[in-house]
Amino acid sequence: MIARRKFIVALGASAAWIWRDVYGQRPAHVYRLGLLGTGSRTADGEPPRALRDALQSLGYVEGRDIAYEARFAEGKPERLPGIAAELVSLPVDVIVTQGGLATLAAKRATSTIPIVMAPAAGDAVATELIASLARPGGNVTGLTDEVVQLSAKRMQLLKEAVPKATLIAVIWNANDDGMTVRYRGIDAAARALQVEVEAISVRGPNDFAAAFSTMKGRRPDAIFLISDALTNVNRKLLIEFAAAERIPAMYEYAFYVHDGGLMSYGPSPEEGFRQAAIYVDRIFKGAKPGELPAEQPTRYYLNLNRATATSLGLQFPQSILMRADEVIQ
Repeated sequence: MIARRKFIVALGASAAWIWRDVYGQRPAHVYRLGLLGTGSRTADGEPPRALRDALQSLGYVEGRDIAYEARFAEGKPERLPGIAAELVSLPVDVIVTQGGLATLAAKRATSTIPIVMAPAAGDAVATELIASLARPGGNVTGLTDEVVQLSAKRMQLLKEAVPKATLIAVIWNANDDGMTVRYRGIDAAARALQVEVEAISVRGPNDFAAAFSTMKGRRPDAIFLISDALTNVNRKLLIEFAAAERIPAMYEYAFYVHDGGLMSYGPSPEEGFRQAAIYVDRIFKGAKPGELPAEQPTRYYLNLNRATATSLGLQFPQSILMRADEVIQ
């Protein structure tokens, strides 16, 4: 019996040395990363490429060190609790969330699996997703909005582009507390500029027709659209309405401008995912999410669509053109 035990131990040791000789190291733990998105499914059904590329640059090879599980609500927030529960039951080692509603669903589904917000999920402190920027507490950290100064800057740029604007329609998803916080910031910034705000809340895809009817009844001088999964998924309707009614509109992200929107000012979602990868890496290495300070975007981009401006009979002032990061001709 003793001889047999010695043989088994020797065989195990030999196998370990063979693994080292052939592969250079012992088998590594394969981390499982979950992605919970409120919006549309990516083309390949995987987490956004920016997140995966950033993790690869940090040394994580898909299939060897890391595996991905992605779930998308397709603009239907009522699906979030169910698909969040799916990720928790697998289980995954970390959940990366897209949007405040996704973060809230993940937080309700688990108090132990770390959650990383990316891109910014609204004002995470104001919506009580985290306790503070410096010490988020609990199992949530990542990227969050800066509402006051960013709202003021966006409204200032819109007013500079459309100096005669005195009535601005602000459209937002009232089911998302983070977007309501953004609306309040925009409303306060508009009042400081002595601009009247027409508050137009939507809660689902069927509400956009009523929103458009409201604006036709009382035509605004400009539109400000607050971006979340609901408005992102329905952005073609919004951009086409603004074009048909010849109403200038400010958006929060560059992809609206690439799709024909007039102008946008905001952070880069791709940079947000790259920053999220750093959080994920630190958590994989043992950091506790509640002790990792949450961060706000450090760079914001001004994007302009000159062709859209021309179709609206609008000319961007030189002061805005000089500050633009991208001008689509």
